[in-house]
Amino acid sequence: MRNCDVVILRPLPARTQRYGRVVETRLRAVCDLMMPQAREMSGLHEYDGRVQDLSPGGVRSALSALSRARRSGRADDPHDEAHLRVFEKALHVQFGDLQLHRSDPHQHLSNLELACYDREYASRRERAAARRAHLSGWPDAVAGALASLDQVRAPVAEALLGSARALAAGLDPGAGRVEADALRAHARLVAHLERCARDGDPDPSIGGRALSALMGAPEGVRVDLSRLAEDAERERERLTELLHDACRALDPRRGVAELLPDLLADHPGPDGVIAAAERLAEEAIAFTRERGLAPHVDGECLVGPAPPSRRWAMAMMSWAAPAEAESPSWYHVTPPDPDWPAEEREEWLAVFSRTSLPSVTVHEVAPGHFAHARSLRRLASPVRRLLHSLSFAEGWAHYVEEVCLDEGFRSGDPRFAIGVALEGLVRTTRLTCAIGLHTRALSLTDAAHRFVTDAHLTPAAAAAEARRATVDAAYGRYTWGKLEILRLRDEARHTWGPTFTLPRFHTALLTLGSPPLGLLRAALDTPHPTRER
Repeated sequence: MRNCDVVILRPLPARTQRYGRVVETRLRAVCDLMMPQAREMSGLHEYDGRVQDLSPGGVRSALSALSRARRSGRADDPHDEAHLRVFEKALHVQFGDLQLHRSDPHQHLSNLELACYDREYASRRERAAARRAHLSGWPDAVAGALASLDQVRAPVAEALLGSARALAAGLDPGAGRVEADALRAHARLVAHLERCARDGDPDPSIGGRALSALMGAPEGVRVDLSRLAEDAERERERLTELLHDACRALDPRRGVAELLPDLLADHPGPDGVIAAAERLAEEAIAFTRERGLAPHVDGECLVGPAPPSRRWAMAMMSWAAPAEAESPSWYHVTPPDPDWPAEEREEWLAVFSRTSLPSVTVHEVAPGHFAHARSLRRLASPVRRLLHSLSFAEGWAHYVEEVCLDEGFRSGDPRFAIGVALEGLVRTTRLTCAIGLHTRALSLTDAAHRFVTDAHLTPAAAAAEARRATVDAAYGRYTWGKLEILRLRDEARHTWGPTFTLPRFHTALLTLGSPPLGLLRAALDTPHPTRER
């Protein structure tokens, strides 16, 4: 592999240059260790056409560069310095202490992902050239993956095989040498994962200590898993009560178990899914603007199916990233494949039911991910614009689902409250099951059962959610992030007193970008907007 290649990047935009060479040097070292995220989520297209060196030697070299950059100096802004330090420490934990490049195939699959070139952030010609260059790097990336992936557990490999195979969707071995070489490399990676699924360690658990580090390091906090599990149980009880109350409001004659199947079966057909999502996106954006629930809700949000390699995602946001020129964001909603068995199509379509889709759209569009991205684009600090905490980003999008409920979105229709409660129960059960599975308190079978009993999922969907815990051990981040935002909101009410408003609180939060959860309290120090003038 092209080990230790120096990535020569274009200068940062002029408005960021005042933050100095020190911040730029440290940011580059961080982004060199997270190229797929830097390219797609942050919009640093200097990484277009490149693959990250995730071979053992490549990771060691990048970690050494990260340490050298850290010693170059401090950021002038104390919050930015703390934010940057969290990311630097997290990368040392992930790649140094936990050595995820050896056990987590998802790191390597993200390195091959081509769907980032589908969105219109540059001309079609530029994106096609970048995609081809990226594809030409697949053999090197796969060589690095095969050199590293010697600790893949069987349940992890099995859960990721579908995603791995999907990466080659649309590639044609007859289209030229680049695609033919890429497909041969891809086949070697898939074969390796198949061997891991067959012969790897059958224990899906990474252990409680590793889970604590994996969750806590990117957020700059120490994680007490026992306390977090208790928080999840309390949240499950609260959401279960919300679900029962909303179901009684809709139909007092039928219980939850009897009512839910009919509600989830009430959905548009495959041909109507996108149109329904478009109408809901417009409604959610208009409501967010009217109530001032996010400081910026401009730009263009288009709705359509996901690229072929991401058709596993029923709904997702692909936003116009902070470092990009203005371009449309995409709310991807993907109808089921017409060739699927009828039962699978029906289960997939339940996500687009008139009960579920409104809360999903609020989460993905506004005041959720789309609105969050519009705020990120306006931040002057490159640290805050480019380095995003996943627990905050997903926690924010999950938090605003219930904010919209409290603020009266679709107030005449109890189905919205039912949808919010169901989404919350799935996310809370994720947190419970991730902790249980990785501390060996729950088996995969136990975890799947919890999704059936606590989150009202079908057995097939519950099994898929339990398997996801083996691949993404920190997927309890949705509920964790939401609970931390709610705690801070209570503190803001107390601290700000009569000057507290939701718009003020949300603006103060999003001024921090997508901050590590350990740095959230800095939002309380944001001056009242009327005193700034």
